[in-house]
Amino acid sequence: MTKRKQIALIGSTGSIGRKTLKVAKHLEEQIQVTALAAHSNIDCLEEQTKTFHPEIVAVYDKKCALELQKRTPCLTVLAGMEGLEAVASYGGIDLVILSLVGVQGIRPALSAIEAGKSIGLANKEVLIASGDLLMRRVKEKKTVLIPIDSEHSAIFQCLNGRPKTEVNRLILTASGGPFRDLPNEGLKKVSLSDALKHPNWNMGKKITVDSSTLMNKGLEVIEAHHLFGIDLKKIEVVVHPQSLVHSFVEFIDGSLLAQISEHDMAVPIQYALTHPDRKKGIVPCFDFRKYSKLEFSQPDYSRFPCLRLAYEAAREGGSMPCFMNAVNEVLVARFLRKALSWSEIGKKLETLMGQHKAFPMSDLETVFAVDEQARKQALTI
Repeated sequence: MTKRKQIALIGSTGSIGRKTLKVAKHLEEQIQVTALAAHSNIDCLEEQTKTFHPEIVAVYDKKCALELQKRTPCLTVLAGMEGLEAVASYGGIDLVILSLVGVQGIRPALSAIEAGKSIGLANKEVLIASGDLLMRRVKEKKTVLIPIDSEHSAIFQCLNGRPKTEVNRLILTASGGPFRDLPNEGLKKVSLSDALKHPNWNMGKKITVDSSTLMNKGLEVIEAHHLFGIDLKKIEVVVHPQSLVHSFVEFIDGSLLAQISEHDMAVPIQYALTHPDRKKGIVPCFDFRKYSKLEFSQPDYSRFPCLRLAYEAAREGGSMPCFMNAVNEVLVARFLRKALSWSEIGKKLETLMGQHKAFPMSDLETVFAVDEQARKQALTI
């Protein structure tokens, strides 16, 4: 019998984590869940351990880790960031799926890289805040980084190892969010419930708001730049309301390759788990009778300034993307508390970015210092 691929899943109780375990269950003859880690949801994590019987578990919240250890005395439960790093570098692991939200995913990512593990990356902040540092270590350690975000997975699959010298453009598709056709006057009256109604995807609140402002697509542009080493001038965004074409790669000979599938995260997750092979999936066959119309249009940068600001941050480089990401995260959190309006997210972000003077970031301590300072400023504006 072929040896099963051993995986560690960091962020197992979130939406991507739970979907990953669903796919892993489907692929149980090929995939073994060896290690699990979560932030603090130990009720969900405990149920996952009963199903998958991991060798090691970690909980970021130390009090929750102690409680889980009491509940599961026969299981090794590690705590804090040290626990997450231990899971990421655990012996025998072939692939680390990193879906922990926020900059706290940076250290586990680096631990996995230093241990020579392949990484399935479903954490935006890792590349936005520390892309230069992270990708340099990926190249030095010659590890494999497989994107799980649907758009980047699409590009990864279309590139299929081709050199970047053959690439003319990377084209990221965006649904346009719930306000793609809303006039300017309507944008001034957007409510929280309106912003949380994504037309195609069921996601967490923060990423759903980011999709409504198109900041999510801006972050993906920065990620694509780091992941594939492609110049920003060659990375474009196109609005595609159906969310069926997950992205395109245009090559220098004029060929345009697209990856198309149902809008179900099981597809990119399974590709990361089985790469470089493909296995029978859990998503139904694509039904062309159901999807007879595909639409594409250019994004409106004036109505959705966050997308423009993300491009500007990427061009500025250095500390600016990290600063922008942290400020946006706090502003979105304030919007979710109804402490500011939807349109103020972009306005306040542009103001603070205008005040920040970007500088090179050579180490993790600087990354975290910029992140912390940005969050403080975003609370005061």
